[in-house]
Amino acid sequence: MIKFYYSGAPNPTKVALFLEEAGLQYDPIPIDTRKGEQHKPGFLAINPNAKLPAIIDGDATVFDSSAILMYLAEKTGKFLPAKTDKARGELLSWMFFVSSGVGPYAGQSVHFRNYAPEKIPYALNRYAFEGQRHFGILDARLARQKYMLGDTYTIVDMNVWGWARLVPNVLGEGAWDKFKNLKRLTDEISARPAAQRATALKDRHKFKAEMDQEALHAMFPHLKEKVA
Repeated sequence: MIKFYYSGAPNPTKVALFLEEAGLQYDPIPIDTRKGEQHKPGFLAINPNAKLPAIIDGDATVFDSSAILMYLAEKTGKFLPAKTDKARGELLSWMFFVSSGVGPYAGQSVHFRNYAPEKIPYALNRYAFEGQRHFGILDARLARQKYMLGDTYTIVDMNVWGWARLVPNVLGEGAWDKFKNLKRLTDEISARPAAQRATALKDRHKFKAEMDQEALHAMFPHLKEKVA
């Protein structure tokens, strides 16, 4: 059975969506990042980057949400596009676009809006601009077709959905007005039974809710450690 190390954050939720969509048997193992459990030796042996999600599947260990989605899709043969060079190129391009662009910029925008100890106008503008730019690229793509790779629901849509659900958190209230095509896709996926089970997974465990000093230091170690 697949061991699935998760939290309620966007990246683990995408993987939970695939597991539920594919009907795979898995053992969900909560990692409470606000308690610093991601920094314990047992988890660092699984993911030295101390981030969620991660999976163990037999003798295979995989971390990074995009890598896990590709691993599971290729293993099961589910939620992949047609086996052509064109489709493979699009799959890889958009998967990496989410992992190298959408996720990092959206995450940094949320960080500087909500958790940074001081509001730095340049940082706020920089990450909000890039978050908006990346979501705009997705929206333009979806204006031309139903799903990210055409007419078929794939892991790229799941990858997009993880962060797209949080557009208002990333850019503020009213942001959906700029991304109506992306919202269409997000709403469609969110209505799927598998997505509802995936988002409910976090409720199985009582994760720490307080963003106190312990949580800040666990999630953002640079706040207490000076880099030499």
